[in-house]
Amino acid sequence: MLAKRGKFVVAEPLFRRGERIALRPRDKKGAGPGDMVLVGQGKQGARVVRKLGSPEVARDVVEALMLDRGLRRQFPRAVSESEVEPIAAKRRDLTDLPTFTIDPNDAKDFDDAISVEGDRLWVHIADVSAFVRPGSALDDEALRRGTSTYVPGAVEPMLPESISNEACSLKPEVVRPVVSVEMEMSAGGDVRSVSFHRAEIRSDARLTYEQVDRIFAGPGKAQAPWGEPLMRARKIAQALADKRTGALEVNSTEPSFEFDGRGNVAAVGREVQTESHRLIEHLMILANEQVAAYLAERRVPTLYRVHEKPDPPAVEWMLQRLQSLGIPTPPAPKNMSPQQAGDVAAAASSLIAEHVRRTGQGSRALPVMVLRALKPAYYGPKNLGHAGLASPRYCHFTSPIRRYPDLVVHRALLASLGLDDAAPRADQMPDTGEHASAMEREAMVIERDADDVCLSFLLERTLREREPSEPFAGEIVGVIGAGVFVEFGEEGFEGMLPVRRMRGDYFVLNQEETGLVGERTGRALRLGDPIEVVVDRVDAPRGRVDLVEPD
Repeated sequence: MLAKRGKFVVAEPLFRRGERIALRPRDKKGAGPGDMVLVGQGKQGARVVRKLGSPEVARDVVEALMLDRGLRRQFPRAVSESEVEPIAAKRRDLTDLPTFTIDPNDAKDFDDAISVEGDRLWVHIADVSAFVRPGSALDDEALRRGTSTYVPGAVEPMLPESISNEACSLKPEVVRPVVSVEMEMSAGGDVRSVSFHRAEIRSDARLTYEQVDRIFAGPGKAQAPWGEPLMRARKIAQALADKRTGALEVNSTEPSFEFDGRGNVAAVGREVQTESHRLIEHLMILANEQVAAYLAERRVPTLYRVHEKPDPPAVEWMLQRLQSLGIPTPPAPKNMSPQQAGDVAAAASSLIAEHVRRTGQGSRALPVMVLRALKPAYYGPKNLGHAGLASPRYCHFTSPIRRYPDLVVHRALLASLGLDDAAPRADQMPDTGEHASAMEREAMVIERDADDVCLSFLLERTLREREPSEPFAGEIVGVIGAGVFVEFGEEGFEGMLPVRRMRGDYFVLNQEETGLVGERTGRALRLGDPIEVVVDRVDAPRGRVDLVEPD
């Protein structure tokens, strides 16, 4: 951010601590003190590369954050000017098959579609591999990015919009190339047979989650030709849910922000998982498992989505922490194997979910305790299973528009079927998997920080409409020695209440690290506990909120 210091204008880091940068006097791109800018270093010193806007406008700050974290916000010329034409390939004509997509209201890249006819289920996935060829500038850039990064009001896509939102997007009433998984299903949710095709489809309807939930609830109306297939898909998804055992039960909500015409945050909603979400989730998981099984049985070089079984000591520590909070826990053998530890973690997640439904408390803090007891998921060339889904063979196949590992899996599958010659090289898979995993982690951090920024701007707006000392009802969602993190307000704001601002006692972290306890009074501030807080300070561009206790 530009600031006036005496006779000079300097650039000060906005998102991190660092030294001020002196700028060349006549090279500020029309920016002045108080503006956010992108600064570059040249032979003659620092210069303003681009004016980014105001630190008081949420959209501008999110854009600046993305650039600060290394996102390019545009594609290299060799990529943006490349022709978007698929390779010639023999395809099965499935355009007469009733087909539909289900996505969020604001989705633009539709990479999966569903068809059901009798006992046959098709999961169609956009054939990105027909457009993105190994060794091309487009492929190199997609690999470098590794994933699409979604922040409020913007996206850093893995692929240019000409592909992600147009050529590969399974829009209604348009013929699109796909890779289809065709499965013959039993009434109990078992796959009797499976086959894979390079095909072309024509989606009959672009449905939203809200629309499908209204249909399932009764007020909405299912129309021909997609209405009956939708209801058949619903039955298949329910059968799959009933037969899947040992999977984690972790429910979470994602914030969805609304902006006004000036780029300010106007409101936030919470996208809760509903039956329509679970329908798509179960069908996509099934397709991923079928592809992974096919590739694993044939030992085809590819990338698997790996979630290894947890270490027993980590699960034992989780149980101790839950017990310290009075949360019901499942019985656990004295000397747990990794398999038993995974089973115990899954059982604990179900008990926590039931506790949250019954008490209305701990919806954020308690599931996180389970997740932290598990090993992080990653991409790798060895099929080690997915403990969180209780799946022995699993890969990511269903989102090649936004994840590079899915594109690798498409290439592996099509090459093994003799439908393409772009087979992944075995010697490249370890590095590709490691890079994709790292880029996924970076994207998650950026997305979380951007959410924090937008929530902080919305909090500033909310505070202007209420008394500054008026307390918010909240819940403790994190505990460290320096204080507690509190989620508060209907909007889901979050801030930190530091130990040094807690009144009447000196608080220390308990042995299980689940709460702070007053040394004199014994007062405890524990994970999941309700608490009232007052906002002391908001640093919106940095997404920081400081809290105090009410008088």
